[in-house]
Amino acid sequence: MRSARLTAGVGPAGDPLLLVAHGSRDPRAAEEIRALARAVAAARPGTPVLASWLDHTEPDPTDALRGLAASGHSRAVLVPLLLTAAYHRRVDIPAAVAAAERSGPPVRVRVTDVLGPVGGEVDPALLAGLRRRLGEALSGGCDAVVLAAAGTRDAAARGSVGRVAAALGAALNVPVRVSYASAAPPDAGAAVTRLRAAGARRIAVAAYFLAPGLFHDAVVSSARDAGAVAVARPLGDAPELVDLILRRATPTPTHT
Repeated sequence: MRSARLTAGVGPAGDPLLLVAHGSRDPRAAEEIRALARAVAAARPGTPVLASWLDHTEPDPTDALRGLAASGHSRAVLVPLLLTAAYHRRVDIPAAVAAAERSGPPVRVRVTDVLGPVGGEVDPALLAGLRRRLGEALSGGCDAVVLAAAGTRDAAARGSVGRVAAALGAALNVPVRVSYASAAPPDAGAAVTRLRAAGARRIAVAAYFLAPGLFHDAVVSSARDAGAVAVARPLGDAPELVDLILRRATPTPTHT
C-alpha cells in the first residue's frame, strides 16, 4: 500500500509543517534549527511544527513523516530549509518522501520551494533577514560586502547565490561579491582581499547560512584575517526567515 506521496494539493491550515535541514556534525547547527522550528510554531499557533535533518541529526525526514502518519496525520507540508535548489532538494528530499511511502499508514506530503531564489526571484524577506544580521554585526557602515555561502559544485545553485548577491548589492547600494566555504572559489578571505585591492576599506561579510557550524567558523576566521570589519551570524530564527517559511508553506491560490 502506498503510504506517502508528493502532491501539489492544498491542505488545511493546521497541517503539520516538517522543516528539513541539511544537518551538521556541529551540535550548534541542530540547536539553531530547533530554535527556528520553535519560532515558526510560535508564529502559527495550533500547527504542529517539527524539525528534521538529512544527515548527522535525528530524526531524518522519512522517520519524521512516518511518525506523523502513525500519530494520525493524513497530510503534511515539508519545507526544505535550503538556500539553493541543488542536489538535496532535487534528490535527497524526494528520496526521503519516497522511502516513507514504503511502510506505515498513508500521509500526503506537499513539498514546498526552497528558501533561496525561486524562478530567478529573490524573496524580499530573505534580503531583509540578511540585512538584519549585517546590521547586528556592524558598528557604522560599510563600503562593500561579501556574501559568504556554504558552496556547491552545482552551477545553477551558484547562479542563485549570485542573484542573492546582486539583489543585496542593489538594496545596500554597495558592491557585493560571493564567496564559498567549500566546493568553489573564492573563500571569504580571498573575496575580502579582492575588494580591498579594488579600493574598499570597510568590508562586511553577510552569512548566507541558516545555522552556525564549521563552515561559518571558517568564514569568520578567513574574513577577519583578511581585514573584514564585521562578519554577520547565520540567519537562524530571524523573524524574516520565519515569515518566509510560513509563506512557502502556504500555497498560492489558483484562479480558474
